[in-house]
Amino acid sequence: SVSAIISVVGDNQYQRGVVPIENSIEGSVTETLDAIAEAEIAVTNEIITPIRHALLAQSPEFERIASHSQALAQCRSYLEREYPDTGLEAVASTAQGVEQARADGSVAGIGHPDNAGEILSVIAEDIQDQSSNSTRFFVIAPRSERDPAGGKSTVVVYPNANYPGLLLELLEAFAERDINLSRIESRPSGNRLGDYLFHIDFDAGLYEERAQAALEQIESIAADGWIKRLGSYDRQHVLY
Repeated sequence: SVSAIISVVGDNQYQRGVVPIENSIEGSVTETLDAIAEAEIAVTNEIITPIRHALLAQSPEFERIASHSQALAQCRSYLEREYPDTGLEAVASTAQGVEQARADGSVAGIGHPDNAGEILSVIAEDIQDQSSNSTRFFVIAPRSERDPAGGKSTVVVYPNANYPGLLLELLEAFAERDINLSRIESRPSGNRLGDYLFHIDFDAGLYEERAQAALEQIESIAADGWIKRLGSYDRQHVLY
């Protein structure tokens, strides 16, 4: 699962992991956001890749479709139209759903057509609801590999405060220095209702003076909380 990948990388059991952070149809992958806020990891690269979903099964006759909740949601229209009475099962990953389909002829999985292999057949290709479907991934590494060099950066901010104008203050720290925010997402802190932490991606490297000044200002705003600098990185587009 995504959480397991982040956990083993954070514990130095593995040196690299790749996790989905955002999809063009379904938005942010909240499991990833919550896990990276807790773990001690570095973001070393960003990969954007088009997503092609295919329905994979041993035969056209099956009783349920197993896949990750994001994949099921990205193919919602197709599944409702073609398999309205077939049960859907959310599992930890698309790979797990495909493995279930390989082991059990009553199960279909959703994955890239190339994942069919010798046992499975491609029942239908490109079943995603939008042809422009793409997903943004983070390449993660242990905390020791956090790097200030790169064109983009990711931080997680927990202000441990709630008052009128708090979010505006956080945003102004970047706006005053002409730093573009490419994403800001709030997630519950888990401590109490109405208490949030913020995932912020911005178009500047942590090595830049303007970025350092912005984060120093945010540190003063979040004096009762914390800020986690996950690192700077560059973007890579993968086409297939």
